[in-house]
Amino acid sequence: MRLQAGQPAPDVQTVDVFGRPVSLQHWRGRPVLLSFYRYASCPLCNLRVRDLREAAPELAALGLVLVGVFQSDAATIGRHVGQQQAPFPLVADPALALYRRYGVERSWAAMLRWPTLAGAVRAMAAGFLPGRVDGPIDRTPADFLIDADGRIAVAHYGRHLGDHLPIAELRARLGRG
Repeated sequence: MRLQAGQPAPDVQTVDVFGRPVSLQHWRGRPVLLSFYRYASCPLCNLRVRDLREAAPELAALGLVLVGVFQSDAATIGRHVGQQQAPFPLVADPALALYRRYGVERSWAAMLRWPTLAGAVRAMAAGFLPGRVDGPIDRTPADFLIDADGRIAVAHYGRHLGDHLPIAELRARLGRG
């Protein structure tokens, strides 16, 4: 079931790929962007992580905490996404527990939309080549901007495989847009 803006964000108590604790409670008082991706070698997912990595200093200055969740295991994330040295926690969720809790969906139709193909071409041109698929190949991305009080400010469910909450919208919602 899809979550809506205004609802309390479901709790997240886990560890990142390095074994460090990840907890929404820990960041209470700060906004958090909880981003759900497909598998660790997904070209579109890696392109988004690159874009967030580049924007991370500015977003952190605005108080935002970034957290990425992948349906791959920690070792696979380390071999692919981990190569980017993202300055934010990357969480392995191969059992899909967080995906279910946040209602992150699957859609074969999303795979066939034009923006997916165009985005895949951009991602591969940037050097992000596809690899082994871990988990459902038809997983659509989702982003949840969680406010300082732990409520969902934005629930963005992707319409295609590269559809994430735009960084410009994050800036605007955080007061610099």
